[in-house]
Amino acid sequence: MSTNATDAAAVHANEEHAKRNLASIRPSFIVKDLQTSITYYRERLGFQLDFEGPDDGPFWAGVSRDGIGIMLKAVAPDVLPIPNHTRHAWAPPDAHIYSADPDALFDEFNRRGASFVKRLSFIEQGLWGFSIADADGYVLVFYQLRHE
Repeated sequence: MSTNATDAAAVHANEEHAKRNLASIRPSFIVKDLQTSITYYRERLGFQLDFEGPDDGPFWAGVSRDGIGIMLKAVAPDVLPIPNHTRHAWAPPDAHIYSADPDALFDEFNRRGASFVKRLSFIEQGLWGFSIADADGYVLVFYQLRHE
């Protein structure tokens, strides 16, 4: 193999490694009350509390479930949440979360008392799922690609 071919193979291998290096994303939501938000994610959506801090007066936390996570932060009493739908009525989702089985997830969230914005249906062309609003009004879409 020539040096150029070896270099090209190494570049390709590094590019493939970089593609596999990204595993998840954690959007960061400003919340009004940290404990209320944590409770909603845990009780209504089945998330776990990963961390909360600092110890001497927590104002941020991380919650997660099934490999996805959300950061929650109470900045200050006068810094309120600004979900997308309050700025753009035509673009309400704050996060899209792919689900392997949105039907089962919908049933679970329904049993847990989640606040649905859209119930299980084709929420957009080719997107089967539903959307919920969290304790601060952020809209999360849980979906699966599916043909109508």
